[in-house]
Amino acid sequence: MLSLTLYNCTGLRPCISGFQNSNRHERNAAIMVRSRDTRAVTAEQSPPPPPGSPGTHWRRPSFQHSRKRRKIASSETETRIRSQTLKPSLNRALSSCTRNHTNSHVRWPDTNRWESRRTLRKRDWTSSARDLSKYNDRVVIVSYNLLGVENATKHPQLYRGVSPEYLDWEYRKKLLCKELRGYQPSILCFQEVDHFDDLNKILQKDGFRGLHKARSGESRDGCAIFWKSDLFTLLHEENIEFQRFGLRNNVAQFCILKMNQGLHSDDATSRSLRATTSRSIVVGTTHVLYNPKRGDIKLGQMRLFLEKAYELSQEWGCIPVIITGDLNSLPQSALYEFVASSKLHIQQHDRRQISGQMFSSEYRGSRHLYNRITRWTNEEKRLATGSIGNSLKHPLMLRSAYAGVPGSSKVRDKTGEPLATSYHSLFSGCVDYIWHTLDLIPVKVLEGLPTPILKKTGGLPSKEWGSDHLAVACEFAFANESDQA
Repeated sequence: MLSLTLYNCTGLRPCISGFQNSNRHERNAAIMVRSRDTRAVTAEQSPPPPPGSPGTHWRRPSFQHSRKRRKIASSETETRIRSQTLKPSLNRALSSCTRNHTNSHVRWPDTNRWESRRTLRKRDWTSSARDLSKYNDRVVIVSYNLLGVENATKHPQLYRGVSPEYLDWEYRKKLLCKELRGYQPSILCFQEVDHFDDLNKILQKDGFRGLHKARSGESRDGCAIFWKSDLFTLLHEENIEFQRFGLRNNVAQFCILKMNQGLHSDDATSRSLRATTSRSIVVGTTHVLYNPKRGDIKLGQMRLFLEKAYELSQEWGCIPVIITGDLNSLPQSALYEFVASSKLHIQQHDRRQISGQMFSSEYRGSRHLYNRITRWTNEEKRLATGSIGNSLKHPLMLRSAYAGVPGSSKVRDKTGEPLATSYHSLFSGCVDYIWHTLDLIPVKVLEGLPTPILKKTGGLPSKEWGSDHLAVACEFAFANESDQA
């Protein structure tokens, strides 16, 4: 007859013992006898375990081992005895408890890791404090640098901590489109698009139409604009190839979109009224040159981009303008100041510091090398301003969508922009923006992710996010004439 010993799962201490009056050596000897008998019974009832699995080999415990080692072996043996005699429900409970203490190779779910993944999937919208309930005509615009497949392949140093499967385009395109659906966008502006046909095929099923403008030169990526075909009609499209102006191979893209008549009204009178006051907008997107040292080229590209946006707005009846893109410039930079204030005196800034990238974490250690303002050559002035003058201007009055809807310091910087819209091995910061003219009012914006949560990803793209950038998004309302300042 077998004598059972029950163990407390928390500390593996004996609760009931049939050997309390025996000495330690006798108890261990009895345990070994019972263990051999149990294995013999088990071998007749079950097939042998595979080679190398736990329990394949058994050695007689040595009394020279430590007391702790003998205690663990004893508890494992008693557990095997119980597994042959107890009810199945108790058997499962004890087995689970024992594995926690004795089988260190068993991997259990990491609750904290799962919790962080759930958090990463969530991005909140922050709404304006203004009462905008009277504004019915609204549009949701999303700008997203999708990470070109070619760029991801050419720059592996940026994705040292990223699993290869998360860089695979087949995986990323499905993840990106699923994410975008959740934002319920009206208009999509993309940068680094080198697989337009793939995107177009997927987004057409969601009711979007789109246009693509590839870069000049050897690189295949470019910009693309999509719009909901039931919400908008394309009136005009136009592009800029900056190479024609000696400003590298980047491009800019514009669409004139008209809101479809009768979108929010059913009666004939309202449809007739809307026919004479139908909303139209200029939507533009670009991807500014990356090279931090070529501030002259960056300014030149933005100058042409903004001038063309203003020109199109005037041609189509002074209609609102929305400017989006990856500007490869930080909110504290001179380029940001140029867009926001409509002017810039270039001699007050070093050409290598125009975008502020030299002050990012990648270059912070060498910041002292760039304290002195260098002189601009006439060629650099011409590229930046279009002449050999020192002043730079653009005719649009622009506001940042994010700066217009105040948010938490956990996800925003002092300018009101996201703390980070791009995160990889060598950079973390805000370079993606949405700008608008005063005849549009930001209703709500899509918040970014706090820096600690971004760091948990180990670098973008990741399992949850399909690019090394995060999308920026804003819902706009068309302002009335009395609202414009």
